[in-house]
Amino acid sequence: MEDYNNIREKHMVDQELHKRLEDLKREINYHNYRYHVLDAPVISDYEYDKLIKELREIESARPDWITPDSPSQRAGAAPLDKFVKVRHPAPILSLANAFTEEDVQAWVERVSRLNSRVKSTGFVVEPKIDGLTVVLHYKYGIFVQGATRGDGIVGEDITANLKTVRALPLKVPVESKGPTAPTELVVRGEAFINIKEFEKLNKRLEEAGETTYQNPRNTAAGSLRQLDPGLTATRPLTILVYAIVIGDGNLPTTQEDCLNYLNSLGFPVLEAHYCRTLNEAINAYNHFLGSRDKLPYEADGAVIKLNDLTLAEELGVVGKDPRGAIAFKFPAREVTTKLLDIGVNVGRTGVLTPFAILEPVEVGGVIVKQATLHNFDYIKDKDIRIGDKVAIKRAGDVIPYVIGPIQDLRTGNEVIFTPNRNCPTCGQPVEHFDGEVAWFCVNTSCPAQLIRNLEHFASRGAMDIVGLGIKIVEQLVVNNLVGDVADIYSLNPTQLLTLEGFARKKADNILSSIENSKSRPLNRLINALGIRGVGEVMAAELAHNFEDLEKLSHTTVDDLENIEGIGPNIAMGIVDWFKRETNRKVLDKLGQAGVWPTEIHVNKQNSAEMRFVDLIFVITGTLPGYSREELIEIIQENGGKVSDSVSMNTSYLLVGEQPGSKLGKANNLGIPLLDINGFKKLLNKGIIE
Repeated sequence: MEDYNNIREKHMVDQELHKRLEDLKREINYHNYRYHVLDAPVISDYEYDKLIKELREIESARPDWITPDSPSQRAGAAPLDKFVKVRHPAPILSLANAFTEEDVQAWVERVSRLNSRVKSTGFVVEPKIDGLTVVLHYKYGIFVQGATRGDGIVGEDITANLKTVRALPLKVPVESKGPTAPTELVVRGEAFINIKEFEKLNKRLEEAGETTYQNPRNTAAGSLRQLDPGLTATRPLTILVYAIVIGDGNLPTTQEDCLNYLNSLGFPVLEAHYCRTLNEAINAYNHFLGSRDKLPYEADGAVIKLNDLTLAEELGVVGKDPRGAIAFKFPAREVTTKLLDIGVNVGRTGVLTPFAILEPVEVGGVIVKQATLHNFDYIKDKDIRIGDKVAIKRAGDVIPYVIGPIQDLRTGNEVIFTPNRNCPTCGQPVEHFDGEVAWFCVNTSCPAQLIRNLEHFASRGAMDIVGLGIKIVEQLVVNNLVGDVADIYSLNPTQLLTLEGFARKKADNILSSIENSKSRPLNRLINALGIRGVGEVMAAELAHNFEDLEKLSHTTVDDLENIEGIGPNIAMGIVDWFKRETNRKVLDKLGQAGVWPTEIHVNKQNSAEMRFVDLIFVITGTLPGYSREELIEIIQENGGKVSDSVSMNTSYLLVGEQPGSKLGKANNLGIPLLDINGFKKLLNKGIIE
């Protein structure tokens, strides 16, 4: 009887599970209808993907219910071991990304410094199709092998599947009037499904009561990686070719001629715009961006290539990215999800910053659980409420942010957010300064603020206390061994040995590092204090103008505003910091501990060996072999100054990899530029050859 009940219970569970499977199919069909037929979706891609995920989970539990064309079997799967591996004849490289016009301009400036011919070669701009990269091998004009990109060195042999793609020529030239094919030719292209064909495919699946696919890219990838070529043949795959990997004979030397040559052989090629200047290339990108929704395929950007292929080859690669091309990405698509709650972070200087706690959602291949809400005024102005369905955006590596609520989907259960009037960590009242949107916790002993203050105080650009990282800082605060940054100078071995993970040697090493930090220069200590608006460069400027902290503590707003780079807000912030009693106590404790450096001013008459006296440097980008802190230290030790902003007073702009907007401003003002080699020459000889 017990066995019968178990069988009966299992049968009922199976019935419920199968019913859920059928419900999922119907729901997916409905949303596909809303999206593809009515063009009026009511859920985000993330919610749609969740339905697909649940379908896959059911199929995983009951594999006998899986049909051959199920999305779980062919879309977005991890690389398989079922295909023969193929080593490419040359690396199939990826591209570095650009997200703004400034990024593209910076790329051109970087490669121009390597070869002055860059700006005269012209550019070719092509759409960046969101498909599957394929590598096609031809021998004596006959298609003999096709492979996926894989890791760029080794891919998977999908020859049989690619032969089913009708746009792919099995023999070139296709027309007798075409040029003679090289003995060996390997080309690179993109396999994909046109948007309209994808819609037709999903419609056929809907009418058959079968599960539909998520997007053209995953469908194309899954279809090409089916073990049964007959199944691949039922999918409306196509292909566009855009590059020659290797080949013998007299091959084109420009990208423009390369596309024409491939086209003359019978390959379908990408639409491309030849551009004489970078401005024309940017315009071509904007053309593709403006027609993004009218393109027959999905594209996530445009590729800007140097037209001169020989020059591009000479420029080589950086990391795994060729220097001769860059992918200028389109702005990220928006997605929607639910705002579960609003949290508040307390920053190192006490700023309260609200953030959105979201139902996890995928944006550009990244799962997003939190997003910035900027400030409390933003929440109020946008009328963002807890429980809202919100639109979020993520572009490149930028932190995702909430665009605003979708008010039409409100149920009435949403909750209006009330900004904090007390610090969420220590409970003390927060303050708001006139003319600013920020709210501050002014309690310097606030645990959240204290941990960040201590971490910053001990960091390399500040007091450089080796070994005093965030985990140990947290231990010190949690165990009430420090109440402010000055307390670290009163720590003793007995206290440290009470902490988890500490032995005598570790305690001695940290105490030695703390003692050594007492000799740090004044600019390091000013930076370490965490005064709002004062970083490394500003700290150096203050140290240059004041002999010690006592002099600085008695300065006025007017005095500070006379210093280059200091505006009224920073000036008021500095004066306010030194007026607060809690901060004065910290300074007193630092002085008692012997942490009271003074600025040693340069005697210009005795500074013949100091190469940078009277020179003002601005740094942009990353320079190989040097951290920003090291460069600032070298400049200051040689009598120079470092500024945060470019002005007519700037002597040199020190330019590294991926420079920012400072480069454009320096060019406009005619400020001399230095790379790291030029900087070394100036340091060693005092002149630029």
